[in-house]
Amino acid sequence: MRQLDPRAETPPRASSADPTGLGSSSAPPPPAWEAVRRGDPAAIDAICQDWLPTVLQWCRRLAGPRVDADHAAQEVFVVVLRRVHTVQRREQLPSWMFAVTRRVLAQHRRRAWVRRWMPGEVPDFADSGATPAEATEQREVSRQVTRILEQMPDDLRAVLVLCDVEERTDPEAAELLGLKVGTAKSRLRRARQRFKELCIRDGVRPSTGGH
Repeated sequence: MRQLDPRAETPPRASSADPTGLGSSSAPPPPAWEAVRRGDPAAIDAICQDWLPTVLQWCRRLAGPRVDADHAAQEVFVVVLRRVHTVQRREQLPSWMFAVTRRVLAQHRRRAWVRRWMPGEVPDFADSGATPAEATEQREVSRQVTRILEQMPDDLRAVLVLCDVEERTDPEAAELLGLKVGTAKSRLRRARQRFKELCIRDGVRPSTGGH
């Protein structure tokens, strides 16, 4: 079996029978594409069922050590349910599905980057096996991070917390903030950069615990 580098960003060479190069499920013949384009729930559900094994495989191979691959796969299918009807032709589906998966994984990696600076703030990455000294250090880092967030402008702090702490998608954050999605993304980039600068200035270092 070919060994894959889990850090790779591109799939192996595709074959004519498998345009994704990573395999697809052996489900019954897919529904007529016209039904998918119309937004037919049964047709879209069939697409999701057909692609679930492949997307899970992509996420597990490409996610990286700090990303919950199964959670990321679920988020991919949230996008699929909302957007697959916009795919013009069936033959475009494999590349579209892979592009969606890459975008979702990229979002999860960026969230994981911020979580490295907040070891005591995010429960699912907290170290339950930490020694008392380590736990004390984590609490102190959390207090420092809280102070840093308080120093950020309100607009930058809000988008950072929504996307990287509460794990909301860019469109969800944009809706809550009353912004266009593109504006929210741009603001989030500036927020992450400012957060990093303040952490470095105050001597706050990323957590390197085994997560």
